[in-house]
Amino acid sequence: MGFFGNALLAGSCIAVASGLIGYFVVLRVQVFAGDALSHVAFTGALAAAAAGLDLRVGLFVATVLVALLLGALGGRDRTGAQAGDETIGIVFVWVLGLGVLLLDAFNASSSGANATVAARTLFGSIFSLTAAQAWLAALIGVALALALLAIARPLLLASIDAQLARIRGVPVGALGLAFLVLVGLDAAEATQAVGALLLLGLLAAPAGAALRLTADPYRGMALSAAIALAATWLGLGLADWIGTIPPGSAVILVAIAFHAAVASRDGRPIATRLGRALEAADTIEG
Repeated sequence: MGFFGNALLAGSCIAVASGLIGYFVVLRVQVFAGDALSHVAFTGALAAAAAGLDLRVGLFVATVLVALLLGALGGRDRTGAQAGDETIGIVFVWVLGLGVLLLDAFNASSSGANATVAARTLFGSIFSLTAAQAWLAALIGVALALALLAIARPLLLASIDAQLARIRGVPVGALGLAFLVLVGLDAAEATQAVGALLLLGLLAAPAGAALRLTADPYRGMALSAAIALAATWLGLGLADWIGTIPPGSAVILVAIAFHAAVASRDGRPIATRLGRALEAADTIEG
């Protein structure tokens, strides 16, 4: 397939998963949590490298553990397992500080490989994926998308009206925790595509655009995934054509351009558009 075919295969599946998960990240006002988990991926990769393990072990273990920690520390009075900004900020700084400590140790070492690990984790390395790595990334992306779709209906109701969801027997807290784990897994997998520093753009920009284009939650999810997929295809094509732009940066630039175009069309706050979405969610358990 070649390096570009591998990048398209992995990037497409990662983009769809990120677009679907990102829709709920924005809807649930958990963008800061998504940002924190993206940086956890950086620290996890460095920790795995220090231990001589496969980077993906560090990526997935670190993001899932911190997602569970945020869920355990979060209150359950709104949408379930949703930590406040103060809690997220403390965990964020602690994990990022650990990552800086590991990076400093790597820079002091005689091996240049560690510096390469850090750069690839921060900025992505999707053009360097082998066919086996691309297929694995694609399978993980598909699994994440299917997992999100499996809980989408009750999660939507819990995200918009947690009290109504509880009355209808929806396990709001468990759903919130499961969703954070999905965000963590997506952050770990998407890091190789766009990097830990830019991951938030792939989660938030397509979803933010979709929420402004439609108040229907299911159309919004589809639009978010479609915009993320289009941004990935166009970004990878742009990076390959120009040659000097990192593919992760190109993907995020296109995603932000989509968001900017939509935001200029409709400047109303996202929250004001959720009233009609609640009407759609009211039929979920009814």
